[in-house]
Amino acid sequence: MHAVHRLHQFRKSQSTTTFKARGQKVIRCGLCQLAKHFCICPLAPKKEQIKTQSGFLLLMYDTEVLKPSNTGKLIADLIPDTFAFLWSRTEENKALLAVLNDEKWQPFVVFPKEYADEDREVLTNQVTCKNGKRPLFIMLDGSWREAKKMYRKSPYLDQFPMVSFDAKSAFKTKLDAMNCSPVGNDARYTIRKTTLEYQFSTAEVGARVLDMLGEHDNAHLLDLWFDVFNFQYQKGVCQTNKGNVNALQNYSAFLNSLPE
Repeated sequence: MHAVHRLHQFRKSQSTTTFKARGQKVIRCGLCQLAKHFCICPLAPKKEQIKTQSGFLLLMYDTEVLKPSNTGKLIADLIPDTFAFLWSRTEENKALLAVLNDEKWQPFVVFPKEYADEDREVLTNQVTCKNGKRPLFIMLDGSWREAKKMYRKSPYLDQFPMVSFDAKSAFKTKLDAMNCSPVGNDARYTIRKTTLEYQFSTAEVGARVLDMLGEHDNAHLLDLWFDVFNFQYQKGVCQTNKGNVNALQNYSAFLNSLPE
């Protein structure tokens, strides 16, 4: 059980009513949140197979952690140092601030560069850290409307540099690399509808920044793990499965190629 699982349980304990997501009648795994007979938990990579210097901090909008379609948990499945907190506009979270102020981390806010002030440092090609620190990627996890709200109303994040990438270019590059067929301009994430072009899920964004850090195997593994989740999720809903039919095969082959 990792940070997102624990946050999910905490958020459920605070609810006075049942969260009614689409497919609410589906009997789901308590961890991956997929229909039980399509559960992917046994397929998750072993922690010793993941060699990484990175950490992730998922700042999650209130009900986002309750949504079965959330992909932030896929990052936590792979990256051991993943932290997860509920976002609040008014309440100070001391545990969150403690992580951000920990000297071993260099926090980066992952967000489109067009939202940055003129004097803010924005990394768009490569991520590097100074003074031996490790990168901590802060992901604003929610719908696009919610993410923008979190960005605007979290002044404690203003001190940190940003990481950004060209979504259109990244979209086409990864489709070619993974031999995927696009569905409109919705990237590979077709579970949720969006009006934005080249929209990425949280897990896909996580893979992009790992690639910018130079952790190419981890980036590819996260992409493949997302494909597995995306395909298995759609098996449990009443719609045409637009996921990658080779997802399980591709993921297993790459995972088995990694050293134990």
